[in-house]
Amino acid sequence: EYGVNCSDITVERIWNHLDVFAWGHFLGWMFKAILVRHLGILWAISVMWEFTEIAFAHLLPNFIECWWDALILDVLVCNGLGIWVGLQICKCLEMREYKWVSIRDIHSTSGKIKRAVLQFTPGSWTHVRWLDPTCTYMRFFALCQMVIFWQVSELNTFFLKHIFEMPPSHPLVITRLILIGVIVAPSVRQYYSYVTDTQCKRVGTQCWVYGAIMVTEALLCIKNGKELFERTQAINIIIWLLLQLLLSVLCVYGCVLWHKYIQSEDDMSRESSPCKSPDTGFKEQETDLDHKSSELIGSLHNNMSKSEVIKKRNVTFHNGGADQF
Repeated sequence: EYGVNCSDITVERIWNHLDVFAWGHFLGWMFKAILVRHLGILWAISVMWEFTEIAFAHLLPNFIECWWDALILDVLVCNGLGIWVGLQICKCLEMREYKWVSIRDIHSTSGKIKRAVLQFTPGSWTHVRWLDPTCTYMRFFALCQMVIFWQVSELNTFFLKHIFEMPPSHPLVITRLILIGVIVAPSVRQYYSYVTDTQCKRVGTQCWVYGAIMVTEALLCIKNGKELFERTQAINIIIWLLLQLLLSVLCVYGCVLWHKYIQSEDDMSRESSPCKSPDTGFKEQETDLDHKSSELIGSLHNNMSKSEVIKKRNVTFHNGGADQF
């Protein structure tokens, strides 16, 4: 039975819930933190997953939890500690911190509100590309897409176990989780490059592979779980999708405010956060070209200096040899 006697909160009962699945939560979120490397997005995904469990609890009974189990044990203890440990590992290994949000395009609050309203009107009739990294508002769409894909992939894990009646310790379940982890690692990096790098024009191969696997698993669940999905409550799914969209947008905007008003300017360097504005991106390219040109001139100067030294040594050697002769 799940979610029974939620008012009965004792230390013994809470301790009994800290089983092998709690360690699975902790290790899973530690791995996710190493992949995503962004505190705001990780916490947003963690909270959104609890809403996902509520939305699909009528289909999967094991999603029914007591409030203290979902809020304290899952979100704060297992997920929170896993996120913290994962980010600490990233710092120890000096891994690059991902800057998923762009904060340099619009500086004033009124400008941000005006820009949000103007998104419903066409700025021009020129052709645009979806997920174009030069468009700041596409960051919101990109993040929402990543979060929803992440939730669907997590849901596939539970639906596959439930439909095909496999216990969590089944070798296929464990093997699938390992393979998904191996595939997701380069996929997240390629997706991040596509969303943030103005020079990246297409999604990497691993992203397509991960997307194909996710869609195939979802179709497999729908095909073999017709009786289960016939009980689907459409209103729950609609509310779930709206919450995913809303919380994703709030996550990005909250990260923008955090980086703008709280985090120091040193942590907002352009080297770790690619610029999203075409103008500033062009300036950055000019700066990079100037820097590379100065390095090239310096190396040429050093080479010329070395060649002059060698010539002088040769002249001295020949003169000395002639005198001895």
